[in-house]
Parts: sequence; structure tokens; C-alpha cells
Amino acid sequence: MKDARPSPQVSLLTIFWIFFRIACTSFGGFMVIISMVQDTVVERRKLLSHQDMLDGISLASILPGTMAVNVIAYVGYRLRGATGAFVSAVAAILPPFTLIVLLGTAYFRWGELPAVSKAFMGFVPAVTAIIVAAAWNMGRKSVLGFREAFLAIGAAAALSGIGGFFSTLGIVLVAAALGCWWFRESDIETEADPKSKPRTRNGSKFSMKINIAFLSLPASIAPFTAFEPGILLNILGTFAGMSLLLFGGHYVFIPVIQEIVVTGRGWVTHQEFVDAVAMGQITPGPLMVSAAFIGLKVAGFAGAVAATVGIFTPSAVLMVVCAGLFTRVKELTLVKAALRGIRPAVVGMIAAAAVVVGQTAAPVWTSAAIFLSALAALLYVRVEGMWVIPVAGAIGYLVY
Repeated sequence: MKDARPSPQVSLLTIFWIFFRIACTSFGGFMVIISMVQDTVVERRKLLSHQDMLDGISLASILPGTMAVNVIAYVGYRLRGATGAFVSAVAAILPPFTLIVLLGTAYFRWGELPAVSKAFMGFVPAVTAIIVAAAWNMGRKSVLGFREAFLAIGAAAALSGIGGFFSTLGIVLVAAALGCWWFRESDIETEADPKSKPRTRNGSKFSMKINIAFLSLPASIAPFTAFEPGILLNILGTFAGMSLLLFGGHYVFIPVIQEIVVTGRGWVTHQEFVDAVAMGQITPGPLMVSAAFIGLKVAGFAGAVAATVGIFTPSAVLMVVCAGLFTRVKELTLVKAALRGIRPAVVGMIAAAAVVVGQTAAPVWTSAAIFLSALAALLYVRVEGMWVIPVAGAIGYLVY
């Protein structure tokens, strides 16, 4: 069904540039990436509604794979269908992948990591401020009364007290059930904003165009034939399997991947794996881009490409398929009620993530000063998060 007031379609170049810029400065993990996407796509450019963004986060939280890239694929799909999902995902992965390959090459040659710990200490309070700002902006649109506030606070408390994928899944299911109970008979708002609907020319035919580029992405490693194809296929298959079988984000991914690539495959040593995770933390973008480091050790640049394609592509494709199905059922009354319960719960989970990240900041007055300054810049001066992060890193490097 076409929008009553169609708006100009977002160009693929614009989508690429949006996510490329975000990827270059999104230090701190998946929640920071999601927060920066929300700030840029929803708050500033107004390409999607707050409800759409929360729905994407909700869907990503119950699907396997890396949550940040899944949300980015969802946003790209909502803007330009499967092609938009492909472009946005590539743009978000390209900068951290390039940096990991460069750092990994230097590491294997000289055996050391660059000295960036001081700058990273400045990132943490700024990252916390970005997550808090995102929770605040989303909460203003989704926490509209006592029941929504109860769901948000309950979700934050549950995630902080229990943690892990099963608590996340439980929060989403409980919030959906309460939403169906509390909001089914109430007047559930119908968004008149055309931005809340997919801006694709093939919205109802998503299953016919899951984008041949997305499905043929593994073939992109074909030009890199410096190593035996069997090795590359082994790397690709191993990481693709983990992409579809692992739930709960990088906190769950890390020990499982370590067991497979260190103990099972013997591709890297324990110390090399620890250093790979450290590189993922000190570089922008999703932490699981550290898979490129492992692939680089096993089969050079071709191995890095194979590992990166494997860890991100299958779950992103699944996200696009589910997003297409989701757009076809979200207008049902019962689904609307469930979503009205899930959205404030997602806000609560984002707020809980801010607390978790904030606890890792250095316990000194400088951290508090960076946090408050960054929060004021984001909420009152309306500075983009991509500028807050590098400034905080520079301050951290000079002060800590």
C-alpha cells in the first residue's frame, strides 16, 4: 500500500554516507552505534519515526547475530528495501574492517598494539552520554503514562539485575504480553507520518527481491585466491554458523568464539584472541569486526574478508527477511498493542546499557565532567555524536 503523502526517496549514496560517518566514530559497542543511528536518522534527518527505530531494536534483540549490524540493516531496509540494507551494512562495516586489518597487519609484524588506552578512557563517559541521550529522546515518544513508565523501569531493573540473552528475550516477551493486555482495547495511535512506513518501491514484494547482491555477497571473496579455497570456505562457514546460532550480543559471542577459534580450530593463540577483542573495543563500529583479525591470521586479507562476511551477512539477511514480514503484520491491532508494550521496555534496556557502560569509566572527576559536557552538548546544543566522541578521546589522551 502506498503512502498517502509520499516523500522523496533517500538516495543510496546518502544512506552510504550516513552510516559510513557513524561507523568512523561509533566507539564503545553496539548500543553506541544504535544510539548514533537514532540521533542521525530519527532526530536530525527525520527519515524514520521513533517507533520505527524501537521496533527495529526490538526485532534485532530476539534474532541471532550482531545486534548493531542487524539494526543498521533494518534501517537501511526501511529506507530503500534490501538494496538499502546492503548499502547501509557495508558502509557500517567498511571503516572498522579497514582499521582492524591495518592494526592486525602491524600487530603480526611488530607484536604490539598502538598506545590508545588514554584516549579510550575519554571515550567511555562520552559513550555513556550518547546512550543516555538516545534513551531520553526515545523515551519522550514512547513513555506516555504510568504503564509505559512501569515497563521501562521494570525492563531496566531486570536487565541490570540478571543480564544475558534470555533476560532480554524474557523482557521482550513479557512486555509484549502486558502490551496486549493493557493496550489492546485502548486507542492505539496510528502514525500519519509517512516516515513510519517503508520507503521502498517494492514494500509488499520483499520476498521477490531479497537483493541478489546480499545473497551473493560470499562470492565477493572470489578475487582473493592467494590461499586454498578450502581454507576460505572453512573460515566463511565457521563464522557464518556462529552468526546464525549465537544470541545475546558480543558478551555471549566472545567466550563461544574463543572456544571455537582457539581451542577447537587452533587458528589463533589465547593471547592473540584477547588482543583481537581489544582491537575490536578500541576501534569504532561493531565489536565482532574483530573476526577480521582472526581471518587475517589464518589466510591473510582474503581470510579477513571471509571471516567478516561470515560473521555479519547471514544474520543481516535474516533480519531483512523478518523486517519484510514484520511490516506486513505490524498494523494488526494485537501487534500494535504488543509493540506499544515493547517500545518502553526497549527504552529501559537502553538506559540499563548506559549504566553498564558508565560503570567502566575511570572513577575520577574528569569522567564526570566529560559525561556532563557531552550530555549537554547532545541534548541542548544538538551536537552530533560523531563529533562528541573524538573530542572526548582527545581530552582523555591529554588528561588521563
